[in-house]
Amino acid sequence: MKNSLRLLSLAATVLLAGNVLSLAEGNKIPAVGDKAPLVEGKDQDGKSWKLADEIGKKTVLLYFYPKDDTKGCTKEACGLRDRMGDLKKDNVEVIGVSFDSAESHQSFISKYNLNFPLLVDTDGRIADAYGARREPGKNMARRVSFLIGTDGTIQHVTDNPNADVHLSEMKDAVGKLAKK
Repeated sequence: MKNSLRLLSLAATVLLAGNVLSLAEGNKIPAVGDKAPLVEGKDQDGKSWKLADEIGKKTVLLYFYPKDDTKGCTKEACGLRDRMGDLKKDNVEVIGVSFDSAESHQSFISKYNLNFPLLVDTDGRIADAYGARREPGKNMARRVSFLIGTDGTIQHVTDNPNADVHLSEMKDAVGKLAKK
Protein backbone atom coordinates (compact mmCIF):
# COMPACT_ATOMS: atom_id res chain seq x y z
CA MET A 1 0.00 0.00 0.00
CA LYS A 2 2.81 2.43 0.92
CA ASN A 3 4.58 1.70 -2.38
CA SER A 4 1.39 2.37 -4.32
CA LEU A 5 0.93 5.72 -2.60
CA ARG A 6 4.57 6.65 -3.21
CA LEU A 7 4.23 5.70 -6.87
CA LEU A 8 1.01 7.70 -7.19
CA SER A 9 2.63 10.70 -5.45
CA LEU A 10 5.68 10.47 -7.74
CA ALA A 11 3.48 10.25 -10.84
CA ALA A 12 1.50 13.31 -9.72
CA THR A 13 4.71 15.25 -9.09
CA VAL A 14 6.10 14.37 -12.52
CA LEU A 15 2.82 15.32 -14.20
CA LEU A 16 2.69 18.65 -12.35
CA ALA A 17 6.32 19.44 -13.21
CA GLY A 18 5.64 18.66 -16.88
CA ASN A 19 2.64 21.00 -16.90
CA VAL A 20 4.65 23.80 -15.28
CA LEU A 21 7.46 23.37 -17.82
CA SER A 22 5.09 23.38 -20.78
CA LEU A 23 3.42 26.54 -19.44
CA ALA A 24 6.80 28.21 -19.04
CA GLU A 25 7.89 27.19 -22.53
CA GLY A 26 4.57 28.37 -23.99
CA ASN A 27 5.25 31.83 -22.61
CA LYS A 28 8.79 32.06 -23.94
CA ILE A 29 9.68 35.39 -25.50
CA PRO A 30 10.80 35.00 -29.12
CA ALA A 31 14.43 36.05 -29.59
CA VAL A 32 16.17 37.97 -32.35
CA GLY A 33 16.40 35.67 -35.37
CA ASP A 34 13.35 33.58 -34.41
CA LYS A 35 10.38 33.35 -36.74
CA ALA A 36 7.66 35.63 -35.39
CA PRO A 37 4.52 33.82 -34.20
CA LEU A 38 1.88 34.49 -36.86
CA VAL A 39 -0.79 36.00 -34.65
CA GLU A 40 -4.06 37.56 -35.65
CA GLY A 41 -6.72 39.55 -33.90
CA LYS A 42 -9.29 42.30 -34.15
CA ASP A 43 -8.54 45.97 -33.68
CA GLN A 44 -10.52 48.60 -31.78
CA ASP A 45 -13.10 48.76 -34.59
CA GLY A 46 -13.52 45.00 -34.97
CA LYS A 47 -11.39 44.91 -38.13
CA SER A 48 -9.33 41.72 -38.53
CA TRP A 49 -5.53 41.99 -38.60
CA LYS A 50 -3.12 39.16 -39.42
CA LEU A 51 0.66 39.33 -39.14
CA ALA A 52 0.87 36.86 -42.03
CA ASP A 53 -0.70 39.51 -44.30
CA GLU A 54 2.17 41.91 -43.54
CA ILE A 55 5.08 39.50 -44.06
CA GLY A 56 6.92 40.40 -47.26
CA LYS A 57 5.27 43.84 -47.39
CA LYS A 58 6.10 45.77 -44.22
CA THR A 59 8.23 45.74 -41.12
CA VAL A 60 5.95 45.44 -38.09
CA LEU A 61 6.56 47.03 -34.72
CA LEU A 62 4.35 44.87 -32.51
CA TYR A 63 4.27 46.28 -29.02
CA PHE A 64 2.55 45.00 -25.90
CA TYR A 65 1.62 47.34 -23.07
CA PRO A 66 -0.15 46.97 -19.72
CA LYS A 67 -3.17 49.31 -19.83
CA ASP A 68 -4.82 52.01 -21.92
CA ASP A 69 -4.64 55.59 -20.65
CA THR A 70 -2.02 55.02 -17.94
CA LYS A 71 1.10 57.15 -17.58
CA GLY A 72 3.77 54.92 -19.17
CA CYS A 73 1.44 53.45 -21.78
CA THR A 74 0.26 56.89 -22.85
CA LYS A 75 3.87 58.12 -23.09
CA GLU A 76 4.82 55.17 -25.30
CA ALA A 77 1.73 55.41 -27.53
CA CYS A 78 2.11 59.17 -27.99
CA GLY A 79 5.82 58.75 -28.71
CA LEU A 80 5.02 56.26 -31.47
CA ARG A 81 2.25 58.54 -32.75
CA ASP A 82 4.67 61.45 -32.97
CA ARG A 83 7.22 59.36 -34.90
CA MET A 84 4.70 57.88 -37.32
CA GLY A 85 5.89 59.97 -40.28
CA ASP A 86 9.42 58.58 -39.99
CA LEU A 87 8.14 55.06 -39.32
CA LYS A 88 5.97 55.15 -42.45
CA LYS A 89 8.95 56.36 -44.51
CA ASP A 90 10.80 53.27 -43.29
CA ASN A 91 7.81 51.04 -44.19
CA VAL A 92 7.03 50.23 -40.55
CA GLU A 93 3.52 49.42 -39.36
CA VAL A 94 2.86 49.93 -35.65
CA ILE A 95 0.44 47.59 -33.88
CA GLY A 96 -0.31 47.93 -30.17
CA VAL A 97 -1.68 45.06 -28.09
CA SER A 98 -3.17 44.95 -24.60
CA PHE A 99 -5.84 43.06 -22.69
CA ASP A 100 -8.15 46.11 -22.85
CA SER A 101 -11.55 46.03 -24.56
CA ALA A 102 -12.37 47.54 -27.95
CA GLU A 103 -14.26 50.35 -26.19
CA SER A 104 -11.25 51.16 -24.01
CA HIS A 105 -8.98 51.17 -27.09
CA GLN A 106 -11.38 53.47 -28.96
CA SER A 107 -11.40 55.92 -26.07
CA PHE A 108 -7.58 55.80 -25.76
CA ILE A 109 -7.12 56.38 -29.50
CA SER A 110 -9.61 59.24 -29.52
CA LYS A 111 -8.24 60.96 -26.41
CA TYR A 112 -4.64 60.99 -27.71
CA ASN A 113 -5.24 61.04 -31.50
CA LEU A 114 -3.34 57.78 -31.97
CA ASN A 115 -2.67 56.94 -35.62
CA PHE A 116 -2.22 53.18 -35.47
CA PRO A 117 -4.43 50.22 -34.52
CA LEU A 118 -4.69 48.61 -31.11
CA LEU A 119 -5.51 44.91 -31.03
CA VAL A 120 -8.02 43.62 -28.51
CA ASP A 121 -6.46 40.67 -26.66
CA THR A 122 -8.88 40.13 -23.78
CA ASP A 123 -8.20 36.37 -23.76
CA GLY A 124 -4.40 36.81 -23.93
CA ARG A 125 -3.81 34.59 -26.99
CA ILE A 126 -1.59 37.15 -28.71
CA ALA A 127 0.30 38.04 -25.52
CA ASP A 128 0.86 34.36 -24.75
CA ALA A 129 2.21 33.68 -28.26
CA TYR A 130 4.91 36.29 -27.56
CA GLY A 131 5.46 35.52 -23.87
CA ALA A 132 4.18 38.99 -23.03
CA ARG A 133 1.69 38.14 -20.28
CA ARG A 134 2.79 39.88 -17.08
CA GLU A 135 2.45 36.66 -15.05
CA PRO A 136 0.49 33.40 -15.37
CA GLY A 137 -3.21 33.92 -14.74
CA LYS A 138 -2.89 37.73 -14.80
CA ASN A 139 -4.80 39.53 -17.56
CA MET A 140 -2.20 42.17 -18.21
CA ALA A 141 0.71 42.38 -20.62
CA ARG A 142 4.25 43.45 -19.83
CA ARG A 143 5.81 46.28 -21.78
CA VAL A 144 7.66 44.37 -24.50
CA SER A 145 8.17 45.31 -28.16
CA PHE A 146 9.13 43.27 -31.22
CA LEU A 147 10.44 44.59 -34.51
CA ILE A 148 9.50 42.00 -37.12
CA GLY A 149 11.26 42.18 -40.48
CA THR A 150 9.65 41.68 -43.87
CA ASP A 151 11.08 38.14 -43.83
CA GLY A 152 8.97 37.32 -40.76
CA THR A 153 11.86 37.10 -38.29
CA ILE A 154 12.31 39.01 -35.07
CA GLN A 155 14.86 41.77 -35.75
CA HIS A 156 14.85 43.42 -32.32
CA VAL A 157 13.25 42.88 -28.91
CA THR A 158 12.89 45.46 -26.14
CA ASP A 159 11.74 43.95 -22.85
CA ASN A 160 11.85 46.76 -20.33
CA PRO A 161 9.17 48.46 -18.19
CA ASN A 162 10.37 51.95 -19.19
CA ALA A 163 8.50 53.53 -22.12
CA ASP A 164 11.46 55.80 -22.95
CA VAL A 165 13.72 52.76 -23.39
CA HIS A 166 11.22 51.26 -25.86
CA LEU A 167 10.97 54.44 -27.88
CA SER A 168 14.74 54.92 -28.02
CA GLU A 169 15.66 51.30 -28.77
CA MET A 170 12.98 50.89 -31.42
CA LYS A 171 14.00 54.12 -33.12
CA ASP A 172 17.60 52.85 -33.30
CA ALA A 173 16.53 49.36 -34.43
CA VAL A 174 14.29 50.75 -37.20
CA GLY A 175 17.16 53.00 -38.32
CA LYS A 176 19.57 50.06 -38.53
CA LEU A 177 17.04 47.93 -40.39
CA ALA A 178 16.33 50.71 -42.87
CA LYS A 179 20.06 50.91 -43.70
CA LYS A 180 20.26 47.19 -44.63
